[in-house]
Amino acid sequence: MGDPIPGLKRIHAQRLREVYRSAGWPYQDIVEVDLLAAGLLERISSGTGHELIRVTDAGIAHLAGAAEGNRQARSAHEALVDKVAESMMRDGRLVWTGLNLRARLTGESNEDTHWKMCQPDVFSIRNSSRQEYLEPVVHEIKVSRADLLGDLKRAEKRQSYLDVGGQCWYVLGNGPKGKPIAEPDEIPNECGVMIMQDNRLEVARLAPRRVAKNLPFSIWMSLAKATPMRLSRVDSVQVTLPCQA
Repeated sequence: MGDPIPGLKRIHAQRLREVYRSAGWPYQDIVEVDLLAAGLLERISSGTGHELIRVTDAGIAHLAGAAEGNRQARSAHEALVDKVAESMMRDGRLVWTGLNLRARLTGESNEDTHWKMCQPDVFSIRNSSRQEYLEPVVHEIKVSRADLLGDLKRAEKRQSYLDVGGQCWYVLGNGPKGKPIAEPDEIPNECGVMIMQDNRLEVARLAPRRVAKNLPFSIWMSLAKATPMRLSRVDSVQVTLPCQA
C-alpha cells in the first residue's frame, strides 16, 4: 500500500476514483495537473487522435491507502457513536442514530426563514410523555481534526442541530498521540464539548440550555419511522476507540 503523498488532499483521491471509473477523458484542471506531476495519472493515446488519461499503478496504491484510511475513520466514528448512544441510553433516554431531520433556520429577520435537512450522529430525548420534559439533545461525533475544522466552518449545520435539539454537543475523539483532536475553546460557545479520557466520555464544557419547545410534527414523523437503539446492540459489541490522525 502506497505511502501518502505530501500536498495531495481528499479532492485528489476523489478525482482518481472518478478517472478509474470513467472512460478516461481529461479534465484539464489543476487537480489533474497535480496528479500527473505526482505520477498517479498518465496520458495515453486513444488510438483515434484523442488523448486520454488513466490511473497508474502508483495511483491505484494511493487509492487503496485512501480507502483504508476511510475505513479506519468510519470504524472509529461508529465506535464513538455507539459509546455516546450507550451513555444516553444508560441515562434513561430514547436514542436514535442516522435520522434525517428537517430544521427551521431563521436569518436576521423572522421573514428570512428556510428549511434545511440535517443528520445528527446521535439524537435523543427523555423517556417522558410530556412534551415540555423531552429535552431533545444532538451529539455530533468527530474523530478527525480535518473533518472537525471543515465542519466548524458550516454555521448553518450547527444552527440546524440547535433547532432540532435543545442542546448540541461536539464529541471529540483522540488523535495519534492519544490527545483530543481539538481544545474545547475551538468549539463555538453555543455547543457543549465532550472528550475521550481513558476510554471514557468526559464533559469538557457544558452545553447551554435553550428554551424548551415542542417537537415539530416533522420530527415526530421521523422518529415514528425509525427504531430507537437498544442497549443490547452496544452490549453485544466490545466498543473500542482507536486513535485517529
